[in-house]
Amino acid sequence: MDYFELAELLFPDVTETPEDMEQKFPPRVLPEGAVVSRAAPSPTGFVHLGNLVQGLTSERMSHQSGGVMFLRVEDTDAKREVPGAVETLIDALSHYHIEFDEGATVDGDRGQYGPYRQSRRAAIYHVYAKKLVQEGRAYPCFCTEEELVKMHEEQEAEKANFGYFGRWAVWRDRSMEDIRAMLDAGHPWVLRFRSEGSIEHKIKFTDLIKGNLELTENDIDHVLLKSDGIPTYHFAHAVDDHLMHTTHVVRGDEWLPSLPFHIQLHQALGFRPPKYLHIGPLQKMDGTSKRKLSKRKDPELALTFYKAEGYPVESIYEYLLTILNSNFEDWRRANPALPASEFKFSYKKMNPAGALFDVMKLRDVSKDVISRMSADAVYQEVLTWAGEFDPEFASCLGAQPELARAALAIGRGGKKPRKDFAIWREVRGYMGFFFDELFTVEDAYPEQFAPAVIRAALEAFLASYDPADEQSVWFDKIKAVADSLGFASDMKAYRAAPEQYPGSVADISMFLRIAVTGKQNSPDMYEVMRVLGADRVRARIGAMIARLA
Repeated sequence: MDYFELAELLFPDVTETPEDMEQKFPPRVLPEGAVVSRAAPSPTGFVHLGNLVQGLTSERMSHQSGGVMFLRVEDTDAKREVPGAVETLIDALSHYHIEFDEGATVDGDRGQYGPYRQSRRAAIYHVYAKKLVQEGRAYPCFCTEEELVKMHEEQEAEKANFGYFGRWAVWRDRSMEDIRAMLDAGHPWVLRFRSEGSIEHKIKFTDLIKGNLELTENDIDHVLLKSDGIPTYHFAHAVDDHLMHTTHVVRGDEWLPSLPFHIQLHQALGFRPPKYLHIGPLQKMDGTSKRKLSKRKDPELALTFYKAEGYPVESIYEYLLTILNSNFEDWRRANPALPASEFKFSYKKMNPAGALFDVMKLRDVSKDVISRMSADAVYQEVLTWAGEFDPEFASCLGAQPELARAALAIGRGGKKPRKDFAIWREVRGYMGFFFDELFTVEDAYPEQFAPAVIRAALEAFLASYDPADEQSVWFDKIKAVADSLGFASDMKAYRAAPEQYPGSVADISMFLRIAVTGKQNSPDMYEVMRVLGADRVRARIGAMIARLA
């Protein structure tokens, strides 16, 4: 077989060489030890936590080392591509602080190693495909879909391994005459890799997360180019990572079975393979056992879930650092004021088996993150979220920004800030009562207290209420109301002999709280009244008195 003749027959229009490609995409000029990594998702329209975990790992490694992070869109499977998915993908990763130095953008490509969409790189792949044919490492296959199905059925019946290999690789050593006849007849063909491996052999490989691995060598003649000339992922990623000078590839460990083939392919192309980091799956507890997060079963896998619920971006970012690097929480406790980007991320701290996703832990992290935010920052984020997911609340926030900011400032700052909510969806329930349009009495008074007693307490407070009072004076007046009704104004005395009193000063405060906020639980009542203002306080207490009459 004259492989050069075969290469010209298959790729007559390819005139450039691998050497030409090397000149077009020269080595990067970066500091020693700099990591060049990428996010390379497929535009299927579903952007999930796994994309974020891989992107975050790549981004931290790249930028902490003075390297480069780029976005490459692997859109070679047209059947799976969803219109607008590329834009959705780019926006989602950017939203979660995965910043790229170069690559695909909504407006086109940025950087000198593009195109960064694989569907636009066919001419580049064909240069290397021709090289493999010239060297006898690839060949055309004219098998029809029906023939491949029949082959699969035979292998199943014989309990053989599945794939195109051995006696089933019927086009592996066909003559030039046979190939030329099929081409002349216009039959479609795919380009297959000529594997020189054997399942009797093992290869040793060191993955930066999984450690030392021993894998069965690949003996399958995998497809490199499909019948439309577009490459498979296997071929495209090898060529792209070489020409883009990728040093580290971060991907899910579902790609581990393909690793022997990828190593073979790099060797056949004369490429030095990048270092691989295969991340274990995100898991969750299902009863007493763990299972992989599922697109079908678990809404929390999709990034759209977190946006709709109103998790701050920083909360997701910090939570992922928490589950990816076991020392992040200690670092956060020691550095409460520093941005999470200051943390020194290390792939060596990653669990080879994958991370356990815990939504309650995420909520705790989110509460901590929000508690460190200023009232103005919280206001802006809630307003943005509500504008998309709760227009009525957004209208209130936008119409009375100073009231909203003052309400959100209650208990914020200091050594022990309040942690009342974990997501923006919960903010309306926390502070909606500040707006007359949203105020409603949600909680009933406990049945043990007669309406006349509650009304008397409210009337007594209203008679003495002065919005200019300092907090200590304000509370002394509430204690005085308690004493006037026979309630214990001293909590120690009440706890010592509760049977001697109809209630305590805490109950008097609760009467006021429900009247003013409509709820038994709310932020500090003194601050609530101060923010609401005397007119609203008097009006709400007066309305409750009338309701109890």
